[in-house]
Amino acid sequence: MKSLVLAEKPSVGRDIARVLGSTKKGKGYFEGDQYIVTWALGHLVTLADPETYDQKYKTWNLNDLPMLPNDMKLTVIRNSGSQFNAVKSQLKRKDVSEIIIATDAGREGELVARWIIEKANVNKPMKRLWISSITDKAIKEGFKNLKPAKNYENLFQAAVARSEADWYIGLNASRALTTKYNAQLNCGRVQTPVVQIIAQREEEINQFKPKTFYGAEATTDHSLKLIWQDAQSNDTKTFDQQKIQQVVKHTEGKNAVVTDVVKKPKKTFSPALYDLTELQRDAYQAFGYSAKETLNIMQTLYEQYKVLTYPRTDSRYLTTDIVPTLKDRIKVSAHGEYKAIAKTLLNQPIKAQVSFVNDQKVSDHHAIIPTEQVVPLQKLSAKERHIYNLVVKRFFAVLLPTHEYEQFTLTATIGEERFTAKGKTVTKMGWKEATMSADAIEDSSGESLSSIKVGDTLNVSYVNETTGQTKAPAYFNEATLLTAMENPGQYMDHKDKALTQTLKATGGLGTVATRADIIDKLFKSFLIEKKGNNIHVTSKGKQLLELVPADLRSPELTGEWEQKLEAIAKGNLKKEQFVEDIKKFTKELVTEIKQTDGKFRHENLSTKTCPDCGKPMLEVNGKKGKMLVCQDRECGYRKNVSRQSNARCPQCKKKMSLSGEGDGQIFTCSCGYREKLSAFKKRRDQSGSGKADKRTVQKYLKKQKQEEPEDNGLFDALKGLKFED
Repeated sequence: MKSLVLAEKPSVGRDIARVLGSTKKGKGYFEGDQYIVTWALGHLVTLADPETYDQKYKTWNLNDLPMLPNDMKLTVIRNSGSQFNAVKSQLKRKDVSEIIIATDAGREGELVARWIIEKANVNKPMKRLWISSITDKAIKEGFKNLKPAKNYENLFQAAVARSEADWYIGLNASRALTTKYNAQLNCGRVQTPVVQIIAQREEEINQFKPKTFYGAEATTDHSLKLIWQDAQSNDTKTFDQQKIQQVVKHTEGKNAVVTDVVKKPKKTFSPALYDLTELQRDAYQAFGYSAKETLNIMQTLYEQYKVLTYPRTDSRYLTTDIVPTLKDRIKVSAHGEYKAIAKTLLNQPIKAQVSFVNDQKVSDHHAIIPTEQVVPLQKLSAKERHIYNLVVKRFFAVLLPTHEYEQFTLTATIGEERFTAKGKTVTKMGWKEATMSADAIEDSSGESLSSIKVGDTLNVSYVNETTGQTKAPAYFNEATLLTAMENPGQYMDHKDKALTQTLKATGGLGTVATRADIIDKLFKSFLIEKKGNNIHVTSKGKQLLELVPADLRSPELTGEWEQKLEAIAKGNLKKEQFVEDIKKFTKELVTEIKQTDGKFRHENLSTKTCPDCGKPMLEVNGKKGKMLVCQDRECGYRKNVSRQSNARCPQCKKKMSLSGEGDGQIFTCSCGYREKLSAFKKRRDQSGSGKADKRTVQKYLKKQKQEEPEDNGLFDALKGLKFED
């Protein structure tokens, strides 16, 4: 008898098969003496469409809502039938005595496998492979320590509960809004609160009124800047200009007498290891990579090169069993600029500090760190190197000692007014040797203060008034939006401390694995748009927030749901109870939408008419450029007008936009430069890099065409709502 191993993706399946010695290739599987290894393509099975329960749901009708089937049915995802049948045939083999679930070790991975097995109608003993990297060593050790599948039954139930909740609420609310207002209005329990948070920040910025504040600064012959400090409040700024004018007047022509010099040793600890959200944040800030792009790069480094551990983790700690492997991970990371640091670390024992090793703070997977796999640096692209280096730097930083410095604080009086100066001198670089960031460079600002003593008189050249203005909150970019999704309680209209902690404890809006997809979906639905790097809510998004019931746009609802889903995963709540509450809420939601008065206004009408139905088209800003979209949801026609390219402007070197069709396509730049595509190709050919550049352009155009949204009707677009968490 044999064991059937079910992986989530073909690449992982091939690696597992190789390690297990299953080398005989079949259609959609590998086979050996003991193991048959097959795989999914991500999700192969999903919840069935509404028309599966009743043919009337094929036509969208407000009066037919809500749709509340009692027993949810499963269906094979379109275009996945071939692989599903391949997996099913292996599951049903008579010589297969047990199933080993080897999909991604997490809630969604559990759902991928269990739904395939359930749809195939197979009932055989099951075990679970639970690993955080897919190196040969990790796979071998994982198969030596297979877990009983029943240990993850509650995790599966939580995944099913999440999917059914998103089906009931996402499809019903979206159909209700769309049919009532004849506009494509997608909403859901996660994406709508994200739009609300962005809109709320915009409102804060619009309502903000800057205030001017004042201060005073004295310059001494020691090239030292002394900052005025209020003797009562210790503030260095005031909104009272007259007060500062009096300070300048009373200190004019007077010298500073040093009244106090304090020298304190200080130390800082390294930032914690990376989870996915923190890595996405840093990758955006350092390289401008979107959250989706960073996740895709991480998946390649994890699955293809096997040099980093499982990316979709929400933990920033390691478990104790990882500690004995740390030196092996250091060795394979010891290349280039990291050789000296690695040598230092390898020559001393590594202690399991509570700052990065804590079994209680790891649920499914530990933090992202290098594996023991040798890194094929020559094969990595520039972007892959960037992400890999971020992880290695953070990994080394955590293992290095604290950063230490001496902080000097000088207090002086000029006349009757108090002035201060601060500086520091680094005494031990510690973990900042690994980061090599600007703030890691040795700071000697304390040296000019170290020779000054109490009682010294400092000659003051002049005292001048300083001014500044309070600043509005910044618009969200992809990095700061990830932070808001991680802890949305900080951005709620009514800050409930208990709920804020709940939202934070349960992971906030979405999960580390899905936040990138949620942001991407909001761009594609034209609910949000980019202006430069700033994210704004579109007119469509603002109107959606006005039309959707209040409960559905609040992070509070998601916080309560996530808390219950966590309880299901821990076995403290029955899935059925949660789903019944969701169905009751859905009824209330649809009733409210039906009874609410409102209108949807298309405020972005273009002068172009739809070639299919003749109605005026809407001009929208997608994530990659401008598009024309038919305003009639039932028509669904759309086409690109312009899109961001990788071609650089020959004048200012910025990326240009490409617009038009066929031979009439033209590159334009924000600096005013314009160039036809044909002229661009000719110029590149003449530059000496001709053929490669032509291929690059064609490859880019082909990729852009593939990325255009399919004209497949509104419901196909809405089906993604079921997996938005």
